[in-house]
Amino acid sequence: MANTTEIVTDTVIFIFGGSGDLSQRKLMPALFNLYLDDLMPKNFNIVCMGRKPMLDASFRKLILTGIKNFSRNKYDDATSKQWKKFSQHIQYAVLDATNKKSYSIIPQIIKQKEKDWGSAPAAMFYLAVAPQLVKPIATNLGSIDYCRDCSKTRIVVEKPFGHDLQSAQELNTLLKSIFKEKQIYRIDHYLGKETVQNILALRFANTLLEPVWNKNYIDHVQITNAENIGIEGRGDYYERSGALRDMVQNHILQLVCMIAMEAPVNFDANEIRNKKVDVLNAIRKINKEEVQNMSVRGQYGPGWIKGKKVKGYRQEDNVNPNSNVETFAALKLYVDNWRWEGVPFYIRTGKFLQEKTTSITIHFKRTPNFAFPPEAAETWRSNVLTISIQPEMDIALRFQAKRPGPNLILNPVNMVFSYSSYNLPQPEAYETLLLDVMEGNATLFMRDDQVEAAWKVIMPILESWQMKTPSDFPDYQPGTWGPEDSESLIAKDGYTWINQAVHNTFKSE
Repeated sequence: MANTTEIVTDTVIFIFGGSGDLSQRKLMPALFNLYLDDLMPKNFNIVCMGRKPMLDASFRKLILTGIKNFSRNKYDDATSKQWKKFSQHIQYAVLDATNKKSYSIIPQIIKQKEKDWGSAPAAMFYLAVAPQLVKPIATNLGSIDYCRDCSKTRIVVEKPFGHDLQSAQELNTLLKSIFKEKQIYRIDHYLGKETVQNILALRFANTLLEPVWNKNYIDHVQITNAENIGIEGRGDYYERSGALRDMVQNHILQLVCMIAMEAPVNFDANEIRNKKVDVLNAIRKINKEEVQNMSVRGQYGPGWIKGKKVKGYRQEDNVNPNSNVETFAALKLYVDNWRWEGVPFYIRTGKFLQEKTTSITIHFKRTPNFAFPPEAAETWRSNVLTISIQPEMDIALRFQAKRPGPNLILNPVNMVFSYSSYNLPQPEAYETLLLDVMEGNATLFMRDDQVEAAWKVIMPILESWQMKTPSDFPDYQPGTWGPEDSESLIAKDGYTWINQAVHNTFKSE
């Protein structure tokens, strides 16, 4: 959502955990791509910080490997020349996140760059670290005078933002005791995806949708975030998280906000975020007594996927052999306001499901078919708007049309917009978000009240699940669509889940 017509202020980017996985796979490739697209500031410096001593030259080789493997731009002779220039802006610094004395290097670097560039630079502090290090880093940054300048310094905090409502509130209190809210960027990379950003354009730039975007015409909404991989060696993290914390509290609830929010007066960051908070506050809180009827959890067992034998969750490294952590979660939510009263939102997410897909389907109410002959009504389908976020990036509208021939037979057909139709580069989510931070645009970042409102939605479910041990874990096989109870959750209301493989087959017809 960055306004690329603005001139980005000269910036020093400090990456805590600079030699870690996130930095190599996402952050540094994103910054290099911004450089290739001529979107970086005229003057910039990237300081990657870690505990292990390392020469700048050795570190740059490490980063180059990540860029070759993970950048969306092919590494060829042209990009090789650009890399040589870009790499001169990278340096490595040894820093112990828990040692206050280590932080003296930060003002030294800033002062040196101010001298080199002739003006005071902006400073971005990106915390690509384990959650337990956020508190000491933020506290130690608070001792640096430069961090008190709201116009010059910004801190970026990765998810998970807290472990529950109380820890999220405590973290917000800590951060706001050191920084102003306008300096804090709580990042959710999903909000940087092109198709997610396009939801706002789809809804509010097209007059044909707004009149029917309400309970009078929409029957229900489905949101699916499915992965066909397991936890990939992240047993330590996942044992503290689970699907509900890992995906629902942030990514999926943000998608619900994008679908359900009211039209903003303008695209000011706080105006957009105000509308999202309204949605979260309107989501009906699930009483502990209702959890069983409104939610489903699951855990994958051992099995086969894509012809490969895989471990069950409890057999994964660093996982308790008797773990009750969920790798699948499905919920039914209601947004209790005038626009959405009575419209169910079905959401689901899981590991080792049949395919990798993130999609939103808006199911419109059926139109009366009594005017048509019986043979026409046999293939009657309600209108469905599908927003595919990954791996496909498209928007499809299903509607009824007459099949060619002498008889009045109706068939569902699709109008499809695909991002592949653009002959333009498609930036990765982190490119968009990093540029927004440099420009000071917080539209796609969560505010403190958003984070806490999202935790309030899922806390009754978390607390109920913690109190009751599931007796049937593991309860689904890899390569399926999760536990059978997830089908029951939606079937008891007369619906079925829309699986993307079926939808893609239909689109190709």
